[in-house]
Amino acid sequence: MLSSPIPVTILSGFLGAGKTTLLRHLLKAEHGLKLAVIENEFSDAGIDTQLLGDAPVQVMTLANGCVCCTIHTDLTKALYLLLERLDSGEIAFDRLVIECTGLADPAPVAQTFFIDEELRERYILDGIITLVDAANADVHLAETIAQAQVGFADRLLVSKTDLVTPQAFEALSQRLTRINRRAPVHVVEHGRIDLAELLDVRGFNLNGSLSLRPVVAAASVDRISSMVLRTDKPLDIDRLSDFMNQLLEDHGRQLLRYKGVLSIAGEDRRLVFQGVLKLYGFDWDSEWAEGEARESVMVFIADGLPEARIREGFEALT
Repeated sequence: MLSSPIPVTILSGFLGAGKTTLLRHLLKAEHGLKLAVIENEFSDAGIDTQLLGDAPVQVMTLANGCVCCTIHTDLTKALYLLLERLDSGEIAFDRLVIECTGLADPAPVAQTFFIDEELRERYILDGIITLVDAANADVHLAETIAQAQVGFADRLLVSKTDLVTPQAFEALSQRLTRINRRAPVHVVEHGRIDLAELLDVRGFNLNGSLSLRPVVAAASVDRISSMVLRTDKPLDIDRLSDFMNQLLEDHGRQLLRYKGVLSIAGEDRRLVFQGVLKLYGFDWDSEWAEGEARESVMVFIADGLPEARIREGFEALT
């Protein structure tokens, strides 16, 4: 009988944001966790450069029991190799952290755990963590890929806050929230942060929790932004399905992350859904409590949606 799936954390962020420093902290700290870390060979400063060689995958067990895996091949092969060594007893780990390269889109990494059936059984995607360099955020966020990294995140970690004023940090926090209203913002200092902020995020669980950070109104300079749809009127499930299918057909590639907690006509349970690009899932959650306001809320983090037209279509459902 197979054990529970291994939780996976994807670590994203622009070059110089501090991913390698954070990984080094994870690998060397005495936290008592059995972590495996997959590090891309293209990172700006390798965790342990002596590991780099010609082999497609280098694996080393460190003094504190963590496993460092440096890859020169595609991610899927590395994931299977780790499983083989785990099953044979060669290595031991019960959590996995994957570093994306600084210029990488996290979406293909996340999709790996939805598309490959065997990997889906052995691993479970827990969350996407994105680091943001406070000192260089304006330059980085001029790039759409950096905005996308923010948009995909379940948690946002801001580094180098000691190099900016409190006012600049507050302005950055508000900007990050306009891009991604789902992700809380935390400060990370020289790679050190409470691991509870990184692990057991459950960002891809289908559940009825949907906390949205408040936004201060301001003109947006970013292509990526959050759109929230709300209604207190029960939704017809067939019309809702048509609306969502059309939205995914027209704009699936623009929808980075999305989630909804919905009140369906004639149904006492919440309907929850979430997705990444065109990959999504939905399920029934717990019943609405007696006297609880039954509000449907949907949040989309996307690249250039025609917001007015989508809002009009959503309002037509009610």
